Amino acid sequence: MTTAVSGRKRRFGAGSLTVATWILAILFVFPLLWMILTAFKQESDAYTDPPKLFFSPTFDQISGVLKGGFLPYLANSAFVTVVSTLLVLLLGIPAAYALSLAPVKKTKNALSFFLSTKMLPIVAAIIPLYVISQNTNLLDTVWALIILYTSMNLPLAIWMMRSFFLEVPGEMIEAAHIDGANLPTLLRKIIMPVVAPGVAATALICVIFSWTEFFYAVNLTAARAGTVPVFLVGFITSEGLYWAQLSAAALLASLPVMIVGWFAQNHLVRGLSMGAVK
Repeated sequence: MTTAVSGRKRRFGAGSLTVATWILAILFVFPLLWMILTAFKQESDAYTDPPKLFFSPTFDQISGVLKGGFLPYLANSAFVTVVSTLLVLLLGIPAAYALSLAPVKKTKNALSFFLSTKMLPIVAAIIPLYVISQNTNLLDTVWALIILYTSMNLPLAIWMMRSFFLEVPGEMIEAAHIDGANLPTLLRKIIMPVVAPGVAATALICVIFSWTEFFYAVNLTAARAGTVPVFLVGFITSEGLYWAQLSAAALLASLPVMIVGWFAQNHLVRGLSMGAVK
């Protein structure tokens, strides 16, 4: 009798947890689903009260966004995101290796310095950055954003990848040294295959941060180097919000990140869970 009661309690607890999980998932996904629905509505259908759940889908809003100059902004965002992420990995992997598997003197001071760079509010630095960009002819160029996004993501990437590098077994490195492997070979053939999920997770987070960054982009770009978040602001006018057009533009802006995240989700989960279970 006791066993049957315990079994029912366990089943009830598991069922309650499943229901709660589904409710939370729906709450998190609902804004995205609503944005997708609104993107295929006419403006008149997007403003109804109560909202329309059944309507005739149309591609007019998406077509209007594409014809309204979205592609140059998309190209700028893609170029800035890819280049800055590659630079972060190029600089961050050797730094993470040096601060984990080959620690030098003052390692803690270096880590504290990297962390301290994230403590300055970006609002406090925008005026000096604007002046520097103007004096170096980088204002309204993608290269200014690439430099800023690289410096913005590099400290976080080093901290993340350092934790992944610490999970590499020391015996593997010792065996590689005994076999005569030099540093490039050690990184390429021994260490990188082990930490690849962590590096992929770091790269994905850098991509998301660069793609969605707004403050630097809106203040340091104008006509030539505007990114997708800057383009989205154009739908907020003094006449009000164009909900259907804004949803269509937001959907197109979100698709690249969602696609990358979908294909990299396994690496993201594996990377963020490295070291969680000993």
